[in-house]
Amino acid sequence: MEFVSAEWWNLCFRWLHVMSGIMWIGHLWYFNFTQTPTMPKIPAELRPAIPRFIMPEALWWFRWGAMSTIVFGILLAIMNGYLGQAIIIGIGTHSAHITAIGIGMWLGTIMWANVWFIIWPNQQKVLGMVEASAEQKTRSARVAGLASRTNTLLSIPMVYCMTSIHFY
Repeated sequence: MEFVSAEWWNLCFRWLHVMSGIMWIGHLWYFNFTQTPTMPKIPAELRPAIPRFIMPEALWWFRWGAMSTIVFGILLAIMNGYLGQAIIIGIGTHSAHITAIGIGMWLGTIMWANVWFIIWPNQQKVLGMVEASAEQKTRSARVAGLASRTNTLLSIPMVYCMTSIHFY
C-alpha cells in the first residue's frame, strides 16, 4: 500500500518550488527597487546597520531561495518526465509547453549562477566577510549590482515562461 502518492509529491515539490521562487525573486526585487535606491537617503550614522545586520540576513534568504528554487524545479522536471526535453528547449517536440518551460529553466539557471558565482562572492567582499581593499570593494559592489540588475531583467521573461505554461 502506497502511503503517499506521486501526485502528492508532485504537488509538494511544486508548492516548494513556487514558494522558493517567491522568496528568491522577492528579495531580488527588494534589493533593486527598495534597498539600492534608498541607501543614499539613509543618514550616514545609520548606514552601518544595513551591511552589518540587514544585508547578511537578506542575502542568506536570497541565495538559498535561489538554490531551493532550482533544486525543486529540477525535481519537478524529473518527476514529470520532461527534464531532457526542457534542457533542449523542446526542439523536436513541437510543444509550446516544453519550449516555455525550457526557456524559463535556462533563464532561471543563468540567474542562479549569477547569484552563487557573481553576486554572492562579490557581496562577501563588500560586506567585509572576505578581505578586500577599498578599491576591490568598490569594484565588487559594481559587479554585484550589475549582475543583480541583469537578474532583475531576466526575471520578467523567466516568470512569464514558467507561468505561461498554464495557458498552452
